[in-house]
Amino acid sequence: MARHVPPPPEAPSPQEVSLREALEERYLAYALSTIMGRALPDARDGLKPVHRRILYGMQILRLDPSSAFKKCAKIVGDVMGSFHPHGDQAIYDALVRLAQDFSSRYPLVEGQGNFGNIDGDAAAAYRYTEARMTDVARLLLEGIDEDAIDFRDNYSGDAKEPVVLPAALPNLLANGSQGIAVGMATSVPPHNLAELCDAALHLIAHPKATSDELMKFVPGPDFPTGGVIVDSRETIAEAYRTGRGGFRLRARWSVEEGARGTWAAIVTEIPYGVQKSRLMEKLAELFNDKKLPLVADMRDESAEDVRIVLEPRSRNVDPATMMESLFRASELESRIPMNMNVLVDGLVPKVVSLPEALRQWLDHRRTVLIRRSRHRLAQIERRLEMLAGMLIVFLNLDEVIRIIREEDDPKATLKAKFKLSEAQVDYILDTRLRALRRLEEMELRRENDDLVKEKAQIEKLLASEAMQWKTIAWEIGELKKKYGPKTKIGARRTSFEAPPATAAVDLEEALVEREPITVVVSDKGWVRALKGHVADLSALSFKGDDRLKTSFFAETTSKILVLATNGKIFTIEGAKLPGGRGFGEPVRMLADIDEGADVAAVFVHRPGGKRLVVSTEGRGFVAPEDEMIAGTRKGKALISVDMPAEARLIVPVEGDHVAIIGENRKLLIFALDQVPEMARGKGVRLQRYKDGGVADARVFAMKEGLGWIDAAGRNFNLPKAEIRDWIGQRAEAGRLPPKGFPKSNRFG
Repeated sequence: MARHVPPPPEAPSPQEVSLREALEERYLAYALSTIMGRALPDARDGLKPVHRRILYGMQILRLDPSSAFKKCAKIVGDVMGSFHPHGDQAIYDALVRLAQDFSSRYPLVEGQGNFGNIDGDAAAAYRYTEARMTDVARLLLEGIDEDAIDFRDNYSGDAKEPVVLPAALPNLLANGSQGIAVGMATSVPPHNLAELCDAALHLIAHPKATSDELMKFVPGPDFPTGGVIVDSRETIAEAYRTGRGGFRLRARWSVEEGARGTWAAIVTEIPYGVQKSRLMEKLAELFNDKKLPLVADMRDESAEDVRIVLEPRSRNVDPATMMESLFRASELESRIPMNMNVLVDGLVPKVVSLPEALRQWLDHRRTVLIRRSRHRLAQIERRLEMLAGMLIVFLNLDEVIRIIREEDDPKATLKAKFKLSEAQVDYILDTRLRALRRLEEMELRRENDDLVKEKAQIEKLLASEAMQWKTIAWEIGELKKKYGPKTKIGARRTSFEAPPATAAVDLEEALVEREPITVVVSDKGWVRALKGHVADLSALSFKGDDRLKTSFFAETTSKILVLATNGKIFTIEGAKLPGGRGFGEPVRMLADIDEGADVAAVFVHRPGGKRLVVSTEGRGFVAPEDEMIAGTRKGKALISVDMPAEARLIVPVEGDHVAIIGENRKLLIFALDQVPEMARGKGVRLQRYKDGGVADARVFAMKEGLGWIDAAGRNFNLPKAEIRDWIGQRAEAGRLPPKGFPKSNRFG
């Protein structure tokens, strides 16, 4: 007989699903899983799930700071098997980072063995290293067994894991956090714990405090590797106000003097997150590519501390200039981003400000305090119930013993006889006979009284929000004492400096050896530089019928400014001037002065100085010398003149009054504040003429009087009382000068 084979079951009919909707649904689930379960920290305890699971796993293994170390392989295995099914290497990498004092401002794990170094070397395998928790980690877990937080099922459903840790310190800001999720990222720099405590206490006292107010206590991040923040206070304040921004962090360095005037720059702290070996490789690459012309040699002399030696090309190189060139070219300066995108209340991703981040932690601490207090209150009530039953036993000891010895159901009899609860009867029946001593009764009564007092205090605490915040403030105060600025771990490591100037470093100028020179200019516009400051120029010779026009002292590092008659001004480097052995060179060889224009004046640039610029038609203004510096040979426009007028004078501003004299021999004195200050332009009328133009001008201090030098080289000086008749207003014609004024109409 043939065996009956049942027909195959019918295949389910296919269903049409929109590919777009299916992809969106699955990608959203993946994104949420990454955001919530892996990448973003909880604002309350500042931990990602992997860090929280590592600490809880170490808590289960009883790896307290005072206990013995255990192999990291044991820790990683337990965490992976019970809580974090994402691979052993991911767990171990997170564990290692928690133990590195150059990665974590307040390490949560104390490691024993090779846990890597600042050079970027990896940690040894987890079968070789050992670990236990630090005191900081214990603070994060404090109260976890007292119903302070919620637990949830682990991935397999056979154990419980904490949703968040009690977190007795603001770990999010203290240790910072970095992570990349799907469509969002987080980057919170570490801060100083003592400063955070001060800010939290201020926020408790002033719940509506702004980030600007909290910055009085938290001036900026505090990185484990130190360094110097070179951002302005306004930039830092904006970052804390919005939760987004960044910080320019530079290496800390100092100058170490050597023999015979030599020196070297010593880097002792490098920016946070920069691997020293990679930094040295980059510096060596730049050096070989000749992109560090100010550096002659570099070497790494680091042992346990960082020590990078940078030697200059010349001892005359300015240390700040050399380091500025290194900061611009290498990771000796890096930008640390801040994006405080965290899980608010453990659920909602949000970018928070400094006050919001601290408020999240403070609100969490209040929740923890209330839950721990209620847990303790329940314990006290249970204990008081037991004590009440025991006190009944002591008062009726003989009857209780008789019931236990003679009754068939002593439990029910005791409950009925003395109106005891189930728990009280069980406790009585489990009590040993030797506990029924007079001394034990006295201890129970004392314990009962103490518990009644403690219960009243807890009930008072739970009923008063003000008392709750007072308790939290006390806890924060104790935390600050433990990690205050005078402790080794609590002292601030990162300092602040003013932002550097944005101007590019002039490397050619930095390589120039600084030496004194005397600049000599002839009437026909030939220029040369004599070595040293030479006062007597009588022995100088000039070409043909040329002669001396002006001379002044300068240095090889000085900038020499040349005013042309067409109103343009040019800049010549002092080191590029021709030597003084010959007749020099025409200024036109060093600057592109237009045809038809001549040299009106040559002088040395004074940083921060000012000059009065005057044209032949008597117009002028005050110009800052720093605005006259030209970056090219073509120069830059200074005073606008209309032909046939020319730029004539550019005199230093060293006083409060202007004395100007025309070719018509009319002298006028007026206050300097009547002349506007501008970088370029035509200026205003300084003196009015019917014919001719300006001859000379001088800015002087009225209290010192007006002076001049006559043709014989004698100095004259008239006090204010004797020049009162020449004092007037700008643009007046003036009057003939005092008796004895040079016929050349020059002040000398």
